[in-house]
Amino acid sequence: MGAQLSIPLRLPTPQNADMRGKTVLVRTDLNVPMEGGRITDQSRIMRLLPTLTMLSEQGARVVLLSHFGRPEGKFDPSLSLAPLVDALSAALKREVRFGVDCIGNAARNAVNALREGEIILLENLRFHLQEESGDEAFARELASLGEIYVNDAFSCSHRAHASITGIPRFLPSFAGMLLLEEVTALSNVFSTAMRPLAAVVGGSKVSTKLALLENLVSKVDVLVIGGAMANTFLHAQGIAIGRSLYEPKMARTAKGILSAAEKAKCHILLPADVVVAETLCPHDPCAVCTLNDIPHGGMIADVGPVTLMHYLQTLSTCRMVVWNGPVGAFEVSPFDSGTVHLARMLASLTRAGALQTIAGGGDTLAAIAHAGLSQAFTYLSTAGGAFLEWLEGKELPGITALLSAPARTLASA
Repeated sequence: MGAQLSIPLRLPTPQNADMRGKTVLVRTDLNVPMEGGRITDQSRIMRLLPTLTMLSEQGARVVLLSHFGRPEGKFDPSLSLAPLVDALSAALKREVRFGVDCIGNAARNAVNALREGEIILLENLRFHLQEESGDEAFARELASLGEIYVNDAFSCSHRAHASITGIPRFLPSFAGMLLLEEVTALSNVFSTAMRPLAAVVGGSKVSTKLALLENLVSKVDVLVIGGAMANTFLHAQGIAIGRSLYEPKMARTAKGILSAAEKAKCHILLPADVVVAETLCPHDPCAVCTLNDIPHGGMIADVGPVTLMHYLQTLSTCRMVVWNGPVGAFEVSPFDSGTVHLARMLASLTRAGALQTIAGGGDTLAAIAHAGLSQAFTYLSTAGGAFLEWLEGKELPGITALLSAPARTLASA
């Protein structure tokens, strides 16, 4: 990836701790995409390797905790973590055991059987309703399995779940290497040294990213609004957008965001031309239209070439860009063109050392991977909701829990 990011952190780290023989509970995010029982993207597994390898090589007895899907507190074999064991073992180049539950005698016996350096993955935390409710007794029972807690799941740290905020109340707690990496990268987003700062926000609905937009207009110098979200802003400005997806009830909100941006001297970029089609079916006929020429029966599916040129001209004057959300219906060809070209622009500027680029969110990472540019950005965040809430300026419960955990006598904090 691109240039190294750094910022002083107060989060406790386990690097200097004596882990030999200690049972270490590691909260991970193994909620990986799967089809037909096979993992389709191992990125989250690979990003955990530094922490897990370090702990294992230090002689810790490593216990992995994770959720998977939404089983709503009931055992569901289709949402078991058991199929991940082989992938973890292959990635770590060492055997990973499996525990058929995360609490109770089965979990305790499996953990007690571990030897120094060995790793076990316990069953889906969300098979128990108490996980998502943040139940203290459940957190205490999880904590009783170990002696040390490591949170390496930044992507889950916006949730006040038992394994995220509960366990740190009972054990010396540390930030894993992936969590530290995420916090460091995202802390750089609003650094005064990275000006001018731009944000690219896409997606379908203003309502789902209202807090993000309201925070960004007061923090960034340039805000690019794309995707179907941009249609609501165009509609609010009196532009006829045909049958395009938009939120009519959010028109007043969109006007308020535009007004707030003007007061904050934040330059908002909306599409100047668009790609229009009658349907969003693959390879359907489409045409580039100016904003004055969108046909009544047409749907905006992507940004046009003039808009992309404006993006390039403006973003090339910035020092950092944070990106969340595609600027068109990238899942359907040829409406992926705008998002792919944007990714190429940002990648080119990053490679040239002219720009630092941070991207996050599932659709954004999928679009960057689709463009074949996953290694070309400064940083790609594995988080979705946590990434957004950080940019919204919200406090993340999982980070707060680490900072207020019991005294860490095992290491120099």
